[in-house]
Amino acid sequence: MVRMAETTTPLLELHDATVVRDGRAILDIEHLVLRRTEHVAVLGPNGSGKSTLIGLITRDVLPLARDEAPVRLLGRERWDLFEARRLFGIVSPALHAAYRRRVTVREVVLSGYFGSIGLYRRSEVTRAMAARVETLLERYGLIALAERTFGTLSTGEARRALIARALVHDPPALILDEPCDGLDPGAAVRFLGTVRELAAEGRMLVMVTHHVSDIVPEIERVVMLADGRVVADGPTDELLTSERLSALFGAPVRAERVGEWFALRPDASA
Repeated sequence: MVRMAETTTPLLELHDATVVRDGRAILDIEHLVLRRTEHVAVLGPNGSGKSTLIGLITRDVLPLARDEAPVRLLGRERWDLFEARRLFGIVSPALHAAYRRRVTVREVVLSGYFGSIGLYRRSEVTRAMAARVETLLERYGLIALAERTFGTLSTGEARRALIARALVHDPPALILDEPCDGLDPGAAVRFLGTVRELAAEGRMLVMVTHHVSDIVPEIERVVMLADGRVVADGPTDELLTSERLSALFGAPVRAERVGEWFALRPDASA
């Protein structure tokens, strides 16, 4: 895992971070800090700015320039792009959809080293890289699928391959964008079990979703986004309430606690 000497320094800090598209601010974060020692869910409806926030974190999206840097990674204003990306492993439906070429599962996982969609002629795969990939293929039950084309996999199998891809650099943090999108209930349960195992290993989770049921028990903090702004930020138990969630999603809903998990139901009494 990528080591960070200054554990008291925030992994990520956003200050007056504004992203403009077509002349309109689609994300405007006054202040947001993500610390290495916590697991965070970013919760909001479609169009709230969640995907843009992920882009800010991964440096795929740039904010408006300010006198003071709007984005700091480990307290630093300037990072090499590939160095910065090694801090975060990413699993998302958008990444899944990007693999339109005929790429094998092994190549998908290897491509995590290069930040590419598949491998290209200039990609130099070392023995250490290949060995690491084999370890990950075995860990996630992908050895028998390694030469299969990624597009022939079930959604659950593909999501496991993307987890393996995200872990090639052994990053300290995982960004999970709509983690259970497209998964059937059984695959979702297995996938979230894998996520919990990764949290138990000490890897930070940043779970970005509009589904309360995706939020694993290890998540202790929720950041609520609406209209490109942070509207609430606090402990999970305090924010995942019927009142807060009804306001966030603009509909009467009832939050329920089932053991360690949260669920959301329509509020028939409203």
